[in-house]
Amino acid sequence: GMGLFVVIALCAGAYTRAGPRAASRMCAAQAPERGAANRRDLLRDATGLALGVALGGASLPLPALGAMSGGIRAASQGAQVNKDPQSLLRLGLPIDCPAARAVQSELEGLKGNAQKSLWSKAVANAKSARNSLASKRASLVAAVAPQNKASSEPLLERIAVQLDKLEGIVETTKLEDVLAAQAEAVASIGLLEEMMIPKFPFTVPSEFDGLPRLYGRATVAVVVKRPSNSDEPKFNVDGELRDLIKTTLIVDGYNAPITAGNFVELCSKGFYDGMQIQRSDGFVVQTGDPRGIDAADPDKPVGYVTDGKIRKIPLEVFPSGAKQPLYGSTFDDEGFGGAAATIPFQAYGALGMAREEYDADSASSQWFWLLFDSDLTPAGKNLLDGRYSCFGYTVEGEAGLRALRVGDIIVSAKVMSGMENLKSS
Repeated sequence: GMGLFVVIALCAGAYTRAGPRAASRMCAAQAPERGAANRRDLLRDATGLALGVALGGASLPLPALGAMSGGIRAASQGAQVNKDPQSLLRLGLPIDCPAARAVQSELEGLKGNAQKSLWSKAVANAKSARNSLASKRASLVAAVAPQNKASSEPLLERIAVQLDKLEGIVETTKLEDVLAAQAEAVASIGLLEEMMIPKFPFTVPSEFDGLPRLYGRATVAVVVKRPSNSDEPKFNVDGELRDLIKTTLIVDGYNAPITAGNFVELCSKGFYDGMQIQRSDGFVVQTGDPRGIDAADPDKPVGYVTDGKIRKIPLEVFPSGAKQPLYGSTFDDEGFGGAAATIPFQAYGALGMAREEYDADSASSQWFWLLFDSDLTPAGKNLLDGRYSCFGYTVEGEAGLRALRVGDIIVSAKVMSGMENLKSS
């Protein structure tokens, strides 16, 4: 059946000999529980990933993806990977305003320093953020799109108050209070940055006019439950027992309008409601195959059907610095090997479209949460960016993803906001 297979490259030989299911089992036997020291060593020693999708009744042998020449750079360079989904969403906005990015950078640095109890540095971050806002206010106002000028003024006033308040709270060194105030201030900066987008930044090629597109962003709430016959009726999330796993997703049409539009439209139609989790292996959690687990109902289609045929969408990947996404081609195909992606597979719960390994334009309805692991995907070695479409992030409830397992049921995948940005097929 169709599934997203993620295995360590040193298992690829077994993969091609015994088939993907057998290889997956062999890798599971070789790799101990997630988080164990020898599993980390195994991941470090692996030369890459074997990742792909098998369509229909036949399973495809999947070659290992070796490390790319130079690797794919992370959105945040250096030894540390930026794993904050909200930060990655802000960085993924199509704007060019150094003044806003300066304030954002100080606030994000403040969070990291506070979490490490580096309070003198956190205080310096707060002061720099406040000073940057005051000294660069004219530049910030100038960067706001004309239609948003009036509403940006009260927002700027609110940010100024928030930054004054934040500086005082940081000096108390009460971490919980500091993080709450930081989150409030940086969220406001994100809103201001969104006001700087005058219109959708590029034209989607006309050949895709028959596909849905998301011209902006949308919020989707996904709720998952255990099946009634489960031997473990509750989810164990870090020792806390829960009846439901509730997640909030931000779906990003600025960087992947077709992929995001396809997903939001399917959610709005209730396509995923009642569907099972079909893969959960410590690397990804995947769903979206109408045929069920292991294609248990082969009479059903492998994707979303409209006008009597399966609707497929193109691979959609956006290299940083480009004016629009690539369609139907990987970064390597078009000479962008080593480029950063505008929204990278770099956060726990990043959203991706599953597709057939050897057909870039074979995605339809199957999608996955990436259970990001910095050992598996270290800075500069991301093997998914530019090869698979990333279309957003999980911004709430991501801790519950690790508790999901095959057979769990999606109660609902509901669009909470952003439907006005959807242009349906």
